[in-house]
Amino acid sequence: MYPSAVGATMSHGPIYNPSVPFTTSFHSGIHDGTMVIVSGSVPPSADRFAVNFQCGHGDNDDNAFHFNPRFDQKTVVCNTMERKNWGQEERKCEVPFHRGQPFEIRILVTSCHYKVSVNRNHFLEYKHRISLHRVNTLTVKGSVCLTSVEIQPQGGGFAHQPFPGGQMQNPAYPPQMFPGAGGNPNPFNPGQCPPANYTIPFQTNIYGGLFPSKVIVIRGAVPPHHPQRFHINLNFCGGIAFHFNPRFNENTIVRNSKLNNSWGKEEREIHCGGLCFAPGQNFVIEIICEHHNFRVNVNGSHVCNFNHRVPNLQQIDSLQIEGDVVLQHVQI
Repeated sequence: MYPSAVGATMSHGPIYNPSVPFTTSFHSGIHDGTMVIVSGSVPPSADRFAVNFQCGHGDNDDNAFHFNPRFDQKTVVCNTMERKNWGQEERKCEVPFHRGQPFEIRILVTSCHYKVSVNRNHFLEYKHRISLHRVNTLTVKGSVCLTSVEIQPQGGGFAHQPFPGGQMQNPAYPPQMFPGAGGNPNPFNPGQCPPANYTIPFQTNIYGGLFPSKVIVIRGAVPPHHPQRFHINLNFCGGIAFHFNPRFNENTIVRNSKLNNSWGKEEREIHCGGLCFAPGQNFVIEIICEHHNFRVNVNGSHVCNFNHRVPNLQQIDSLQIEGDVVLQHVQI
């Protein structure tokens, strides 16, 4: 149904911007509590794609769970293949994906089912037809652009995942349009999937404020031609609790806060030793709220910490992004 997959190696933590078709091994197998998180975007001309839990790397190996959104048929098909024969299809005549928009799929493995949520909303369950101990490979194929793929082992992050029927708190999915949707090439990576855009400047509410263990994920790209700087602000009614400001013209990342209409002392030290952003390249920023500071990772690498200067984290109520940046996805 799809072209052969290309091998990849799954390490701890997400794999960012992998190519499609994508293949990785479940090195420790899958068990009750294993979570697979697939984030990406649907191209404007997409017909269908698939996420597969396989019993081998080959196209003819048994496929325990085939999750197959079909835009051309306006349905999602789930099935199992054993000994090269497909079983009885299970269809849901609803497609929670939209051409030209980003998505997040979470597949939770339980003792009886695969439970699937899309954009943090429970979507379906699929009862096991092949024993979990035989499943050793994850593949993603078809008309899809991947931003990240992550495998969380048994118990990894499960307490925070809404299954079933949970709602994502402020998912921040405004209407998207791909640049060049009429056939123009992607200005960042010609011939590859174009990214979806939010309007810049961008602002969204943070309902309930921040607290330790809260994570904000920002996916985007740096424009290819002469970017100067962009910034991410975590705001509250009294100012800016955290100002994260990559500056290409100064080759640094400035962090600061603005309280009572006055900027505080700038911080410029970078743990990874470099700017970690480059013109024309995609990025994933994770801002992790911890007890004493904000921890910032870029493309999986720790970049900096910023100690809290606002004691009441719950009063931080909005996220703002401005400057020389192409914004593809925000998750709060």
